[in-house]
Amino acid sequence: MTSPLDIYRTAKVLIEQYGGDDAVLMAAKRADALLALGDIDGQIVWKRVLHAVQELTRTERKPSEPVN
Repeated sequence: MTSPLDIYRTAKVLIEQYGGDDAVLMAAKRADALLALGDIDGQIVWKRVLHAVQELTRTERKPSEPVN
């Protein structure tokens, strides 16, 4: 199992390399490619990376989030 820290580190590297929007695309493409190869575990990891990229690059708070 890939740790949450590794997931967020990977997401951060993608954002640094490609920028926010392209990092989302790269993570989604990787997840799709792994699914096409039948690597379900790999696809799950990259979907987690995709979610982490989206969380790290979002600019609006969720309705249920407290304001600091």
